[in-house]
Amino acid sequence: MTERFAGIFLLLAVFVIAVCGLVYELLAAALSTYLVGGSITHFSIVIGVFLTAMGLGSYLTRFVETDLVDFFVGIQIAIGLSGGCSAAMLLGAFSVTGRMLPVLLVSLSITGTLVGMEIPLLIRILRSRHVLRVTVANVLALDYIGALVASCAFPLFFVPYVGLLRTSFLFGLINVAVAAVALRVLGHMLRRVRLLRVLCVLSAGILTIGLAGSGVFSSLAEDLLYQDQIIMVKQTPYQRLVVTRWRNDLRLYIGGALQFSTIDEHRYHESLVHPAMLSASGASKVLILGGGDGMTAREVLKYPTVKAVDLVDLDAGMIELFRDRPMLAELSGNALSNPKLHIHIQDAGKFLEQSAELWDVILVDLPDPSVQALGRLYTGSFYRLAGQHLAVQGVLGTQATSPFYAPEAFWCIVRTLKETSLGPEGQAGFHVFPYHAYVPSFGDWGFVMASRREIDPGKLKMLPNIPVKFLSDEMIPTLFAFPQDVLPGPDIEVNRLNNQILVQYYRRAWKRFGP
Repeated sequence: MTERFAGIFLLLAVFVIAVCGLVYELLAAALSTYLVGGSITHFSIVIGVFLTAMGLGSYLTRFVETDLVDFFVGIQIAIGLSGGCSAAMLLGAFSVTGRMLPVLLVSLSITGTLVGMEIPLLIRILRSRHVLRVTVANVLALDYIGALVASCAFPLFFVPYVGLLRTSFLFGLINVAVAAVALRVLGHMLRRVRLLRVLCVLSAGILTIGLAGSGVFSSLAEDLLYQDQIIMVKQTPYQRLVVTRWRNDLRLYIGGALQFSTIDEHRYHESLVHPAMLSASGASKVLILGGGDGMTAREVLKYPTVKAVDLVDLDAGMIELFRDRPMLAELSGNALSNPKLHIHIQDAGKFLEQSAELWDVILVDLPDPSVQALGRLYTGSFYRLAGQHLAVQGVLGTQATSPFYAPEAFWCIVRTLKETSLGPEGQAGFHVFPYHAYVPSFGDWGFVMASRREIDPGKLKMLPNIPVKFLSDEMIPTLFAFPQDVLPGPDIEVNRLNNQILVQYYRRAWKRFGP
């Protein structure tokens, strides 16, 4: 009976350690993306280094000739510590030094090597119970099933409901639990039971303390990342939202990047919304892509002609934060609860593909194109799709990063809109009107307005019944004038889905002003 239980346990262990191994890989990729950005780059680094380390670990098992079970139990304890503490080490390193790549590479190498040793050792241990072909088939099948479970559970449950730090410590404890059960079930096959038992208890204690204190550690690390008092933190499946306060100034950070400051956000949102709304006089239907904080909607809803506003945002957590928390809902005048507003939790591109409606104004209030997943929403194919949903006299307005700090990226967006065909090949596209405004929190910030028809920005006038803090009749025409030192060069390329040149322009430009 003991032998039978031992065999069942070892097969279950294959499944459990497969889940744990992939979770550590996903944790490293997710945390590095949240802190640094560049999802494709960091996911590629994580996968490449982790798989290489696993290959090294697999190779090293050839030198293990005896005490296979002892090595297996010891490796579980080591993985529990290295993988379980990995998220805390990455967050701590970035908070203190502003860099995480060296720690990331070391963590991946150690954990990956240890994970790579697990399956070869288990196969050799199980060979005494089954013929080799059955053993390999069972182990690999359970390994792949475990990977599937981890890849589904990680983004859908652990990230939003448990959090990255707690998930890391929790799965470290699971690895140590596998070692503890092995000590019980396979004790008759072990030589160093007492030593392994002590290591198991010590590791479990360290990880339990980490799990219990992960909230405190996370707060301390984030206090180092943000200058002001943190008053709200929300981890969603897509991003980490942090709200800070200094006196009367509330600030939203997404993945560590500032999204707005209440001191001057009105400059950004008025500049994005009102030139387009004034150009599409009498607009009644408006589509907002992004803008989950509700402030773009706040400006749109100031127009009495507006009958319906559709707001599309991928992150339900963002909507819930700014709709349900009174302090934040007040910033948008409770726009997200306005009966005229219809919220759609969906990817902006997918929404446009599936919709057959037309809008008088489409406003694109999406984050900067810092990664390829966002860069695709600034491509010619996306703008063509958006243009197909514009009414004949309709106007599209988009934020377009800074023409001063990232001029190549700004003019790339302008040129991409200019070159976008709205019908069969050769058919005329957008008339494009780039402009900019000074927002102290961000510096000189760019926007682009586009329409099928010509618009004279010099004739745009604010309506007397629309309250604004920043714009005026005299100011609006000046927004469309650019100084010589930010004008485009002759070699700016169009942003296409297959090259994502905009992301390259953006990263290269902003790298000059920070790490």
